[in-house]
Amino acid sequence: MLTAYLLDDERLAIERLQRMLEKDGRVRIVGSGCDPELALSEIDSLAPDLLFLDIQMPEINGFAVLRRLTHQPIVIFTTAFDQYALQAFETNSIAYLLKPVEAAKLTQALKKVEAVRGGQQPPPDIASLLTQIATRLNPPASSYPERISSKTGDRAEFIDLSRITHFYAEDKLSFAATELKNYIIDQTIAELEAKLDPARFFRIHRSTLVNLSYVAELYTYFGGKLMIRLKDARKTELTASKDRARELREKLGL
Repeated sequence: MLTAYLLDDERLAIERLQRMLEKDGRVRIVGSGCDPELALSEIDSLAPDLLFLDIQMPEINGFAVLRRLTHQPIVIFTTAFDQYALQAFETNSIAYLLKPVEAAKLTQALKKVEAVRGGQQPPPDIASLLTQIATRLNPPASSYPERISSKTGDRAEFIDLSRITHFYAEDKLSFAATELKNYIIDQTIAELEAKLDPARFFRIHRSTLVNLSYVAELYTYFGGKLMIRLKDARKTELTASKDRARELREKLGL
């Protein structure tokens, strides 16, 4: 029986996958975690055969986790979106699961793992995958900014864009929202939309620009709108306007 570790920053996603694996019966779960930093040492210590690895995690994404591991298990990626990543997985024979995970797809991924372990299929080329993804995740420095400034009087504070869950406009001001506090930004939502990487930030409303990596859940709302729940501690809910709903679904791979 294969041993496995489950890493996902959403506890509900871990619990769902755990139930599916227990029902399947081919995998014994030796550990799970929602914090990538803590999981790194656990994975190296437990040395599982298989790692179910979420890609979109706010602090450390799944690819960064792989680079830092000493023990290299077979990996099945779990992801909510990013068509580029899916193409890279196919090219390098990587097993992956789209969220929400379906039982049939899980069975297919496990068969792929068994074929690799049995020698019927060549091992996945993780090194090539990471090279391709690194190119995607690290565009030339001049392409898009990695941080933004918030000015108060003579003082300027710089905020990493990876920390910002969303931008919003209120009372004729623009704000950058993070887990800890909200910062006043001296740019309009339209200016931010034009300046930031469209693969990372999407305008869901005339007054709101969301960091796609923080999207945890999506609900159909009345009037053709969509309700978004973020991964932040407050589980912030944002509304996507009807005219942006279709493109947002496409951005999230739905």
